[in-house]
Amino acid sequence: MQYPDDRKYAQSHEWAKLEGGSSVRMGISDFAQDALGDVVYVELPEIGAEVTAGEPCSEVESTKSVSDVNAPVSGTITATNDALESNPELVNSDPYGDGWFAVIEASDPSELENLLTAAGYESSVA
Repeated sequence: MQYPDDRKYAQSHEWAKLEGGSSVRMGISDFAQDALGDVVYVELPEIGAEVTAGEPCSEVESTKSVSDVNAPVSGTITATNDALESNPELVNSDPYGDGWFAVIEASDPSELENLLTAAGYESSVA
């Protein structure tokens, strides 16, 4: 399993990467996509939607189950990964790259401090 050091992780298996200013890209961890199995559908949040840290903002469906995806920080959705609509398997093949879910303009970027480091997340799922 991979857990890149350039992002933070929620206990609920989402990752967040600060991309400058208060823009945060998010997705689900390698651990989460592996536990889900083959992803067959991703419901993305609406651009402009207000999201709250720790609350569901998206949904992912696999051959095993349907799971909520929580926002790692509070703010406004400014972009979504439309490629997931036709290629949901990107979540499995590249969870930290092409399999990202959304970009959030964080209302309080300091919320990232509430998330786990890569090492902390890795030890929590080991």
